[in-house]
Amino acid sequence: PQKTSFHRSQTLGYKNGFAFSRLPRVGIGGERLYVNQLSQAELDELSSTRPTLTYGQAKRAPPSGFIPAYVAFDKKILKFDAYFQEDVPLSAEEHYRIRQVCIYYYLEDDTMSVIEPVVPNSGLPQGKLVRRHRVPKNDRGDHYHWKDLNRGMNITMYGRTYRIVDCDLFTQVFLESQGIELNPPEKMVFDPYTELHRMPTRKYITPSDFDQLKQFLTYDKQVLRFYAMWDDTESMFGEHRPYIIHYFLSDDTVEVREVYKQNDGRDPFPILIKRQRLPKTFVDKKKIFPSCVLEISDQEVHEWYTAKDFAVGKSTTLLGRTFFIYDCDEFTRNFYRDKFGITDFQPVEIKKKPLEEVPQVIPPYNGFGIPEDSLQNCFSLVPKPPRKDVIKMLENDHKVLRYQVALESPNPGDRRRRFVLSYFLSDDTISIYEPPVRNSGIIGGKYLKRTRVAKPGSTTENVTYYEPSDLTIGSTIEVFGHRFVITGADEYVLNYMESNAESFPAATLQSLRDHFRPQQLVKETANSDIPTLGTRKQELDELIVQVQEELKLHKYLDNKNIQEAFLQCDTDGSGVLDKAKFLALCDSLSVPTNAVLVNKLIDLCSCGEDKINYHDFLKAFPS
Repeated sequence: PQKTSFHRSQTLGYKNGFAFSRLPRVGIGGERLYVNQLSQAELDELSSTRPTLTYGQAKRAPPSGFIPAYVAFDKKILKFDAYFQEDVPLSAEEHYRIRQVCIYYYLEDDTMSVIEPVVPNSGLPQGKLVRRHRVPKNDRGDHYHWKDLNRGMNITMYGRTYRIVDCDLFTQVFLESQGIELNPPEKMVFDPYTELHRMPTRKYITPSDFDQLKQFLTYDKQVLRFYAMWDDTESMFGEHRPYIIHYFLSDDTVEVREVYKQNDGRDPFPILIKRQRLPKTFVDKKKIFPSCVLEISDQEVHEWYTAKDFAVGKSTTLLGRTFFIYDCDEFTRNFYRDKFGITDFQPVEIKKKPLEEVPQVIPPYNGFGIPEDSLQNCFSLVPKPPRKDVIKMLENDHKVLRYQVALESPNPGDRRRRFVLSYFLSDDTISIYEPPVRNSGIIGGKYLKRTRVAKPGSTTENVTYYEPSDLTIGSTIEVFGHRFVITGADEYVLNYMESNAESFPAATLQSLRDHFRPQQLVKETANSDIPTLGTRKQELDELIVQVQEELKLHKYLDNKNIQEAFLQCDTDGSGVLDKAKFLALCDSLSVPTNAVLVNKLIDLCSCGEDKINYHDFLKAFPS
């Protein structure tokens, strides 16, 4: 009752941020506690066990020779061969199926797995049927142990019963070492459907008198080479085809390869007959089935081709084709010389038959276009335009010979028609133009467009066209069924032919000269009466000087009035006046026309019978 302090000691503390509890050191109100204090005996015991309190209780060493199960049985597996039967309800060929499996038991952890070997093209999901785990044995929770496994027994896992027929040697030794008596092994059961369709194993029986392996080892990579020719000229588009025949000594096979040349136009198929054994003679018996769908075996062939059947200078028939061997290589010669004693290897010269020339028939010209252009369709599928003489076109560009022609026709109206025929020297083409004539009833214009005109009687193979030498005065030319008569020509034709007289016949040139001779005579006559221009001008200048000297005596003449009067009288400004009017005007102006020099000046200024050029006359009256 005298107690006045009732506080309790702190039992909750913090260290490094973590809360921890501690035992109270004093009681309520600071009284002494006897419960948590050690006795003297306990203090003595603690003084003697100081290392244990510091380092903890010492660990005991394990007993010697102890090995854990997962170390002792690591990678040790028991293997059992087994099978199970599976029903096939939807097949008419089989009612059940036998599937072989392998059961593995892992000793380290008492787990099991079931694996079925994968069969190619089986159509079944095979491989791991039961994954590795502890397989339950019954509904009580027990699991299969290796003591439950033995040969010649059934084991059920997840509703499927497996029949164990055998085990491997390790499994047998392990089980016998553990004191388990093993049942005798059983034969593995196979699937009847699979065994029914299994191909029988081929049995190779080597004849006692010949060994193919020895032949292969002796003649490996040794090939006989023959150069042959196949004559196919009897067939349509046939020809001589070169080939190379290879005979392989290692297995008596034959190969025929084609020989290609550059730009021969053939597809690159190098092999005509692939490497195979070729039959020489067949067994004489009826063929029940077509031979094209069956492989040729030794039963159908009486004799195969061998190295004896090939020789230089002889023909060999291979699969229906006859090949003529005309040469071989050096190795083949040495082989036949050592093996068969043959020494005659003279190569045969192949003479090709000359190809029969088939004449090319040119169809007749159909009238469309020019014959050269239409002829190109007979030479190639893609016709090319005919070549043009470019040099001739450049030299004779814009050189045209023009002729006047008349139409030769029984109709009198057509005979009066006149045409202009133009011959173009650049490309030897002809065009015909009809000048329009008023009130003739015929529309003029282009009669024939520019084209080359062939002569009558020319053929498609040998076409001849009209040339300038054929166009003579008076000759008749036929243009697409119409006949024209040349009646005239221009002077350029005569000048051109005279400048190139060596290129034209004398008759053509003479006809043109005869045509132009009357015209030349008229010109020469007219030119002889009229003085030349230089002489007239000189004479006019001298006469004007003399007239001016004479007119100085007539001082009453007013030259300025004379010029104005002549200009006013020339109303049209042509510079020419009538002679009567000119003389009347001179009399009114008191010009002495009766003087000899003035009359001579008037005659010199005349430009016709009744016309006078007064400009030349007024030069004698300077203002």
